[in-house]
Amino acid sequence: MHALESSATIVKDGPALAARMAADGYLYLPGLLPTGTVANVQRQVAGIARDAGWLRRDAPLADALADPRGFCVDPEPRYLEVLRLINRLEAYHALKHHPERLLGAQIFPHPRVLMRNIFPAQPEYTTKAHQDYPNVQGTPEVYTAWIPLIDCPRELGGLQVARGSHRLGVLEFGVGNGAGGIEILDPLEGRWTGGPMRVGDVLVFHSLTVHKGVENRSDRLRMSIDCRYQRVRDPFNPDNANPDGQPLAWDDVYAGWQSNEFQYYWTRLPLTEVAFDRTWFDRRDALGFTLGESGDPRARSVLQRIVARDPDPAKRERAARLLAQLRAPGSPTPPAY
Repeated sequence: MHALESSATIVKDGPALAARMAADGYLYLPGLLPTGTVANVQRQVAGIARDAGWLRRDAPLADALADPRGFCVDPEPRYLEVLRLINRLEAYHALKHHPERLLGAQIFPHPRVLMRNIFPAQPEYTTKAHQDYPNVQGTPEVYTAWIPLIDCPRELGGLQVARGSHRLGVLEFGVGNGAGGIEILDPLEGRWTGGPMRVGDVLVFHSLTVHKGVENRSDRLRMSIDCRYQRVRDPFNPDNANPDGQPLAWDDVYAGWQSNEFQYYWTRLPLTEVAFDRTWFDRRDALGFTLGESGDPRARSVLQRIVARDPDPAKRERAARLLAQLRAPGSPTPPAY
């Protein structure tokens, strides 16, 4: 694995940043965000996580010491209950507007913010190699900012990106457990780039850049958020204006906020909306059903997502049945669902 190349020296040079993004598919921006601002978000998120049993009660919130008894993953119902509470935090949503101000007025952040909470000693649920574009759509020119809420030394894992993979188009994938439920089949040998990151650092990458999580071998909960950005003039998928952790309405999110500065900001922009194309999701779901019918535990994350989010009741019922079979005695690996 190669070390991340810092772009700190060119952070104010727009053409240089654009050239590096075009070549590498990512920008590593150490110290981009005020550490105090990020730490404030972490404390608020960690307070909710501790109340949910995810963190040890005998340790400071800033330490994020995990309580293994609280283990759960997206999209399990108990995970989504906590996610909906996190999504109501004003500071959590305000954080995404800091990079926007640096990138320029023509850029806007997607309303949806994605919270990632990765428990230690759960390698099966470490996020597999994937691309964001099949999930985000609208335009390929969407950029994800991965923002750690706690320091991420090597033992805590973090994120790796495959340098230059954004130039390869949408790659073939199979299914696997972890966020999104898919895994890119190409090993992309020699391209992987990563390393430790600290609070205030930001890793930005193109929607077609392949990236993956690294196993958390520490005793802490790895806490990070994904914020996504695009140009106002490019097509926008309105699904990205839905809060994470459905069902949840923006009026619910905004209840109790002190300011209305960042409320419904995207509705004031001249956006051109395009419908979501389910081609990749339908293929993922078909693969999940095939593996599920054969009793393969790698189908679990896809089946959970169908149960939690698919609008088709027949698909939800079929996925629930297969999940129950995977949980039955004699299943290859008992799930944590």
